[in-house]
Amino acid sequence: MPAQRVLMVIDMQNGVFDAPRVNRETCTTRINQLIDAAEKVIFIQHTEPGLEQGSAAFGLLPELIQPADALYVTKTACDAFYRTKLDELLQRHKINEFVVCGCATDYCVDATIKNGASRGYAMTVALDAHTTANRPAALAEVLIEHYNDVWRNFTIPGNTLRVKSTAEILEQW
Repeated sequence: MPAQRVLMVIDMQNGVFDAPRVNRETCTTRINQLIDAAEKVIFIQHTEPGLEQGSAAFGLLPELIQPADALYVTKTACDAFYRTKLDELLQRHKINEFVVCGCATDYCVDATIKNGASRGYAMTVALDAHTTANRPAALAEVLIEHYNDVWRNFTIPGNTLRVKSTAEILEQW
């Protein structure tokens, strides 16, 4: 049986986007293309002061498609696996392979990818469907390219991270 087409969307929330993020429209368009093609979508949402559950800031961006059968995980740390139900949810649904996209490239997306790879999950990063903000030491575009390169070269024996464009992912799905 072929693997499910599973998409994990990280922190695409109203409050997260209060700070300007590079290529918001393009990024959300690509994420919606992936959502349309996915068989299962998992939305990861961050909560902290200012991003309280139930608040408008905690909510997902209004332009994102939210399938009726989507799964939701709330987290309090950058890493979506840290003290959450994510690992248990993936196991319960027999998911061991998924595509990752979302925000912020250099924080929650990166931390979740690295921990997931260490746990043995087979992941593909949608290289053009994650975003971040400009930082004091680097522009957002530079950070996105940098992390795409880091993930391409991330070493976990027996578990290679794949980094592909949205178009390539959709073609393979």
